[in-house]
Amino acid sequence: MYKLPNGEEIFIIDAHIALWDGSKENQLNIHGDQFISCFYDYHTNLSPDEYIWPKEKFLKYDPETLVKDVFIKGYSDIAIFQPVYLKEFYKNGFGDFDANEELAKKYKNRFICNGTFDPRHGERGLEQLEENKEKYNWQGVKLYTADWYGDSKGYKLSDPWAKRYLEKCLELGIKNIHVHKGPTITPLNRDAFDVADIDDAASTFPDLNFIVEHVGLPRLEDFCWIATQEKNVYGGLAVAMPFIHSRPRYFAEIISELLYWIGEDRILFGSDYAIWEPGWLIEKFIEMELPDDIQKETGANLDLNVKKKILGENVAALYNIDIEAHKKLLKDCSLANHFA
Repeated sequence: MYKLPNGEEIFIIDAHIALWDGSKENQLNIHGDQFISCFYDYHTNLSPDEYIWPKEKFLKYDPETLVKDVFIKGYSDIAIFQPVYLKEFYKNGFGDFDANEELAKKYKNRFICNGTFDPRHGERGLEQLEENKEKYNWQGVKLYTADWYGDSKGYKLSDPWAKRYLEKCLELGIKNIHVHKGPTITPLNRDAFDVADIDDAASTFPDLNFIVEHVGLPRLEDFCWIATQEKNVYGGLAVAMPFIHSRPRYFAEIISELLYWIGEDRILFGSDYAIWEPGWLIEKFIEMELPDDIQKETGANLDLNVKKKILGENVAALYNIDIEAHKKLLKDCSLANHFA
């Protein structure tokens, strides 16, 4: 919970976090090192100096470090795990569903554990998706369309098999489809992260919500034109947020364009922890004011009510979270004594 100087509280949902294992022991080949090193470059280039981690810590951090950074230091009330496979790069995978679930059971009502699927796994993957829904009760999935599988270096949501998986999500009640679209990561291909296939998927499945993580950067304009037409497309601010420190005017341009095109109800906060810690991102976002010339050109409004929507209320609506009721649940959480 973020408290303003006047005592007003802002409920925070960090819609994009991860607990990963990029350690050398888990790296399957050179691509495992390339991938986590590219993450580390994002981390070091866009974080304030005082928030830069040593490389060894960044490769693999323990769950309690995540809890401290996200909830105790980072103001978040709820955080959503967005795991990815990367089984071609890591022996045991980059993310771990069971590790996420273990943490969620320890800190009740603090986490939402999303899953993932890969449509290239065919019928076997569809059966696995059903089993995982039964086991983990996923409300959403995180998709990495540029992930490698055998000779394939990516897939599109418009592929026939991808549509079968999305149909299965609809059938199972997995309504929130988070898709990494935009920033490339070594050695993955830029084109496989192109935002264009969101258009067909969103039109075909109007009862699913498509959260485009990273708002398609650097293809922001493509994203905005698609999301303006497709009312079930949302913009996730992970990766865009840290520019608030290193390139504040660039971030002001991004958020203004989003507000101009898709409005204040379809923009979601995400830190992309552990690439960036949420605490400093939230502090700078609360303090931020749009430059006059940008505000005048786009007519964008970024007042406190809009910031509250972006920082938590919009995600709460997607995940059917009653914020006032959830505040009462959190009073029984083992972390409550840190905020007394």
